[in-house]
This record gives sequence, structure tokens and C-alpha cells, in this order.
Amino acid sequence: MGITERREREREQIRKKILDAARELFATEGYDRVTMRRIAAAIEYSPTTIYNHFEDKDDLVQSLCDEDVARLLGALQVKAPHADPVERIRQLGRAYARFGLAHPNHYQFTFMTPQKFEYVREVSEPGSQAFGLVRAAVEEAIAKGAFRRGDPQTMAQVLWSNLHGVVALLITLQPQHWPLGPAAPKLVDEVVENGIRGFLARPARRKR
Repeated sequence: MGITERREREREQIRKKILDAARELFATEGYDRVTMRRIAAAIEYSPTTIYNHFEDKDDLVQSLCDEDVARLLGALQVKAPHADPVERIRQLGRAYARFGLAHPNHYQFTFMTPQKFEYVREVSEPGSQAFGLVRAAVEEAIAKGAFRRGDPQTMAQVLWSNLHGVVALLITLQPQHWPLGPAAPKLVDEVVENGIRGFLARPARRKR
């Protein structure tokens, strides 16, 4: 490995340390309380090092969002998506939940840190692609008569909102904090099914 390649690898390693530390601090200490100096101290580097990689806090936040949503997109892009659009929505829903529960800090920062949104310039391309997978499946389900007719954008947002709600609860609540018992073992599956059920096309009932 040449000097240039080694320096580039070291630069990427430092950048990753910065992003990981920032994500952890935002999740544990609160977004407003974390400064660039605090992040530098956490990884035992000077603040100047942070600014060598990120222009300012806005740039750091945008980079965090872009990285985390790109990881989510990768989790949603299964190698063999199901041909049936309704079954594909099930696949996407379960993959989304698995990602959020496996990476709680990533998920909390990306979707559960309200203060950061004033610093994010726009939805990243991976974010648009991730949501586009759900919307495309909804559009196909409508076209094939599996879903009732409706606005696919709204329907995709409803499905996403349902999933976000259950993932957020499972991340933030301990088993003893759930009312009258812990979360049901198949809660995610039931939420996915309930969202789908609400959009299924139903034949008109015959009057007796």
C-alpha cells in the first residue's frame, strides 16, 4: 500500500470515529448539548481535526443522516424481492424493523432527533430511494387490484408511519415499561399486517 492510499485509509478511519462518536453523543446526551468540541474530546482529538473533515455542525449532521439512511437503503434492497407487491411490502416492513432494532442509535438519530432537522438541508438520495421502494410496491398493488384505489404517496406514508411507531416504542421502552406486560413477541409482524389489511381491496358484500 502506497503512502497516498495509507493516508486516505487513515482519513476515512478518523471520519468514521467522528461520525460514530457524534451519533452516540446525540443519542445519549441530547442534540443541543453536544458541540463539535465535545465530539473531539470523546475521540481524544483536537477540534481542528473535526473541522478538517466537516465544515461545521450542519455538515456533520447532514453526513450522519446520509450515512445512516444509506445503510437503511442497503437493508431494504434485498437480493430477491418478491414478485407479489403485497408480499414485497411485508419484506420491506420486516427489513425496516430489523434495521431499526439492530441499530438503535442510528435509528434514533435519523428519525427521532427533532432538533437536528433544522440543520438537515434536504432528504438524501438514499432516503428518497428507500421510501420509493415502498411507494413503488403500493403503486403496483393498486394497479394489480390487490390494494384499493387511493393516493399511493399517502398510503406509503401510512405504512411507514405504522412501522416507525412500533420501532420507536421497541427502542425506547424497556419490557417493564409496557402497560400490562411486555411487547408482544410478534408485534412487528402484526403492525405490518394491520397496515396492509387496511388497504386491501375487498369485494362488495352481497345484500341478503
